[in-house]
Amino acid sequence: MAKSRRCLWCILSMIVPGAIAIAVVFIVKKKMDNTKLSEGSVDDKYADALVVAMQFFDVQKYIDLEVLFVVVAGKLVDDVISWRGDSGLKDGSVADLDLSKGMYDAGDNLKFGFPMAFTATVLSWAILEYGNHMEHVNHLEYAKGSLRWITDFLINAHPSENVLYIQVGDPEEDHKCWQKPENMTEKRPLKRVNKSLPGSDVAAETAAAMASASLVFKKADSTYSSTLLKHAKQLFTFANKHKGSYTESLPELAEYYNSTGYGDELIWGASWLYHATGDKSYLEYLTGEDAETYADVEGPTWFSWDNKLAGAQVLLSRLSMLGGASGISGLKDYKKGAEDLMCALLPDSPSATSSRTERGLIWISEWDSLQHPVASAFLAALYSDYMRTSNSDKLSCGDESFDHSDLRNFAKSQAKYVLGDNPMEISYLVGYGKKYPKFVHHRGASIPADAKTGCSDGFKWLASKKPNPNVAVGAMVGGPFKNESFIDSRNNSMQTEPTTYNSALLVGLLSSLVTNSDVVKSLRAK
Repeated sequence: MAKSRRCLWCILSMIVPGAIAIAVVFIVKKKMDNTKLSEGSVDDKYADALVVAMQFFDVQKYIDLEVLFVVVAGKLVDDVISWRGDSGLKDGSVADLDLSKGMYDAGDNLKFGFPMAFTATVLSWAILEYGNHMEHVNHLEYAKGSLRWITDFLINAHPSENVLYIQVGDPEEDHKCWQKPENMTEKRPLKRVNKSLPGSDVAAETAAAMASASLVFKKADSTYSSTLLKHAKQLFTFANKHKGSYTESLPELAEYYNSTGYGDELIWGASWLYHATGDKSYLEYLTGEDAETYADVEGPTWFSWDNKLAGAQVLLSRLSMLGGASGISGLKDYKKGAEDLMCALLPDSPSATSSRTERGLIWISEWDSLQHPVASAFLAALYSDYMRTSNSDKLSCGDESFDHSDLRNFAKSQAKYVLGDNPMEISYLVGYGKKYPKFVHHRGASIPADAKTGCSDGFKWLASKKPNPNVAVGAMVGGPFKNESFIDSRNNSMQTEPTTYNSALLVGLLSSLVTNSDVVKSLRAK
């Protein structure tokens, strides 16, 4: 480990809490000048924010630093963050598996397969659609590295066709502790689904993650891509043949990431497998009886770690609008569902949802309130670019019509709110802007690097009235209440806890807004 590099980082972090992000953005800007995009001008605001957001789970190398940030689990290579170290190196060993990689879901020390797989799927989607934008800020390879850190875990978590390990750690025991993951000494039990304890939702989501990631790595590492695709096919078959929700099979897990159904994941998984393989059997699945069972819902749904239908509708609209399966009648229903969602999101639409704050933020849930507006804005940006690339003239919402720029403006409005254009005048992205949360609900960030704490004595740091000693750069916190207030308190996990899946959604949104450029006609062509 190079001491000079560690010292540089320490000096930066001691001078100003946001100095890490400032230094990274400054140096990235220097490199951005040498990278050209085919269309559109670069919006520095979103480019800078993307650089910051990537840091929550990614590797940063721009000032000759190799850093693994915040929630990444496992063996850290040449780690120069004084408050981060190796953790969970024996995860999976009770089943003779290596589950040391993967990512902790939020501010605790647990690995939940359901939201982790969703993180991988969304990150893959962002890379596939906006990899050129990521490359413009010199972060494409690092996004791929973060993705692979998750997919390596998912491969190892699927040791046989009908077995998938979906959780590392005991939530009840973990929440009795407030300690850094580097200091964990408690047992790390595993949970799994299989034929007798089915989990169609988590298996199909993992299939979606593997299939989408196989496209990301197809050219650079065809062997790895093929391995991912093999697992994706097996997992989808397992999910479809042995139906059941994982939180019904394992009800003790429902308190944390309760699944409200598995039909949306089966549609989502089949959608990605069709994109990855071109195998018409998946298209037939999407347009046959299964679709009638799982995709026939009234009104738009909200895209999240639990419900993937809206994402599938937009992804399948891609086929209708850009080719690859145009003219197939069954796909029209997905496109209609996507259009209904877009009309609900546009504030001037006759069917605009009333579920938003006074300043226009989509607001669905008191807990983790930014997930839905960021997810919705990401889908709107995607659909806008599909319209733009396909030369689709208008989106009809009742008697009104809108074009792709209206959707893009909506996406920007949500991103601007997150980045500080809100009544609190606070950036909800830690490390971006002049004012951002200082009391992030996160164990590692809240405990001083040199503190020797065990399971229970670390709670004094949770209760501390001082700001976190370590800046969780790149974390997007939960967000505001409906009245747009925000209480920056470490005990207020509803508003101040970050998650990896929200980071993936934010990375996707910010990547889409870096500049304007047509998306590729076929994801397989990537």
